[in-house]
Amino acid sequence: MLNMKRRNFIKAGGVVAAASLAGFPFISFGKSTGRVVIVGGGYGGATAAKYLRLADSNIKVTLIEPKTHYISCPMSNEVLAGERNISSITVSYQALNTNYGINLVHQMATEIDPVQKNVRTADGRNFPYDRLIVSPGVDFRWDAIAGYDESAVAAMPHAWNAGNQTLLLRKQLVAMEDGGLVIIIAPPNPFKCPPGPYERASQIAHYLKQHKPKSKILILDQKDKFSKQGLFKQGWKQHYAGMIEWIPASQDGKVLAVHPDKMMIETDFEEHEGDVINVIPPQKAGKIAQMAGLTDKTGWCPVDQKTFESTIHKDVHIIGDASIAGKMPKSGYAASSQAKVCAAAVAALINGQTVAEPSYVNTCYSLITPNHGVSVSAIYQLNDEGNIVSVKGAGGLSPMDASAWEREQEANHAHSWIRNILSDSFG
Repeated sequence: MLNMKRRNFIKAGGVVAAASLAGFPFISFGKSTGRVVIVGGGYGGATAAKYLRLADSNIKVTLIEPKTHYISCPMSNEVLAGERNISSITVSYQALNTNYGINLVHQMATEIDPVQKNVRTADGRNFPYDRLIVSPGVDFRWDAIAGYDESAVAAMPHAWNAGNQTLLLRKQLVAMEDGGLVIIIAPPNPFKCPPGPYERASQIAHYLKQHKPKSKILILDQKDKFSKQGLFKQGWKQHYAGMIEWIPASQDGKVLAVHPDKMMIETDFEEHEGDVINVIPPQKAGKIAQMAGLTDKTGWCPVDQKTFESTIHKDVHIIGDASIAGKMPKSGYAASSQAKVCAAAVAALINGQTVAEPSYVNTCYSLITPNHGVSVSAIYQLNDEGNIVSVKGAGGLSPMDASAWEREQEANHAHSWIRNILSDSFG
């Protein structure tokens, strides 16, 4: 009964949040001749482009993204388990042009000039803007772990940007002999997709249990607690007893150095040799945000959390993982929610109208097995200081005492969610 009340509240709250986020496209501004350039075509950038055109079809929207197809990080861990083909989470950008008239530029943005209000691409073209939206995702702090640089990813893949690295890690798991050790290095906060390393451990364990049951997984964590910790540990005990060991930072989980040539990890007191080693490095805002001077000393981008306009450069908005967005996590759903808020704000600002009071939403699903899903949900609002905070009593974690049927329904919801968000953002 408590679980049903929680779910109904989330559902009702989600409807309210969705109305405030997605309802604005039915307001016809219709007078602007503004130019908006968007850099980065992940969940944040693609959603912002689409919803800007829905808000005001007179706004000229250009999306600059070097890739012609987007591969979703959410649900990419299922590829490692052998439960999903990577093509199922790969989508073309073409519908954004065909259905919404968005100008697609498949080039790398190499320079942002916030004074001249111009974006330059690798092929030498210039794209002037009235307002700019930057959705650069994350970059890795390559100097944070001794021995782990861009050349090391061939032996110790991060697989934190879905695509070739995902396929490489999958290939290594398939090639590993039964009885092997998989080591996952989980990064310190903040980072993209807080539950991701632990879902990854679950999905790898699912594969190993079926095909290499003598194998083990060791998680060396750079922190002492993690998202949905109780739910994951409960699921590991239920499905993978004795297979997954988690070592927090305070118990010698902090990694000092890696040696790709030896497939070895150093901590303060131990050396660990692994057959497959997945290093997820510490993170910061994407490279173009750093180059444009949009980051502060934390390595992330400070913004006005009502409009996502940079507090450093006027008329530049930063959304998604790169932004400092109060209590919102760095997730695909959060990026999509921020994109809708930002698109509504930009459309209003270009048309000289008042920016509406926003609300935001996030749900993050994780799969422990194909039929055992868990989630965390929240609805957010601005407080009096202009910071994004969660709405008390809205959302929350999956209950620890959920039935097998409820866990299966959560897994079904996760699979429905990925189909829906890909369609919403790119369709």
